Amino acid sequence: MKPIIPLNPQFAVTGALDPADFAEAARLGYRTILSNLPDGEMRQMPSSQEAARLAAEAGLAYRHIPATRFDVLGEEVLGATLQAVSDLPGPILAHCASGMRSAVAWGGAAARFNDADAVLAKLGKAGFNLAPLKSEFAALRRADAGAPPPALKIEG
Repeated sequence: MKPIIPLNPQFAVTGALDPADFAEAARLGYRTILSNLPDGEMRQMPSSQEAARLAAEAGLAYRHIPATRFDVLGEEVLGATLQAVSDLPGPILAHCASGMRSAVAWGGAAARFNDADAVLAKLGKAGFNLAPLKSEFAALRRADAGAPPPALKIEG
């Protein structure tokens, strides 16, 4: 399994998952796999249908939210991410090819509830320098958003 990078106790990111990684994720205590890897992007990786089957066999919930570098901060991806982290059991392990898009999607969803600087600082501590996205994250903030779901909290 590729390195897992926790963003908080309920959400972590990693690179593309091999078939054996689903059982390993369950063994490590994850309860949900969130895939940001578009079908066909990496031919040697399982399709979303195959990944859903592998997750179910490992006792994991699964959600496929494909994201490209062009739409990762779009409403479709961020809305689906917010819905997934609200509905599915944590801890959640999100993956894409390298973990970067999953981290950006988490940051965008977290920015709805939290100050952009705090989100960027949290991502920076995890090794993701996303400072160039500060204005995009700041624009996502919603004053009426309420409290974030546990998977989008920046403390911890």
